[in-house]
Amino acid sequence: MAEQAMDWQELTNLTQGRPFLVERVRLEGGVAIEGEFELPQLAQLSVEDQIFVTAFVRSHGSIKEMERVFGVSYPTIKARLKRIAQALDFVETDPAPSSADVVDRLRRGEITAQQALAELEGRT
Repeated sequence: MAEQAMDWQELTNLTQGRPFLVERVRLEGGVAIEGEFELPQLAQLSVEDQIFVTAFVRSHGSIKEMERVFGVSYPTIKARLKRIAQALDFVETDPAPSSADVVDRLRRGEITAQQALAELEGRT
């Protein structure tokens, strides 16, 4: 596991934060997959930011614990979190309802015609 972390660190140093595509992935057991694959967002962060995010998750999001671990102030932790957050795209976890869902809710009387129109037009 430590060897894999070192390999990853070397790759990150080699690319110097520039975007790159992975073209071949080999799984244990010898199976290889070829194509163009983008790295997940977290893997695209610098090694230092990956360590910071890992520490944040392990501390259950406690900024006070992060202050202790990294020996820096609250504003420093907040600024770094903000910078990392800006580098990551937000993944929509609550997508807009489909038109069919809106119409079904309207038929069942769960929403008014005005609410249905607003949802269909994206003005919820």
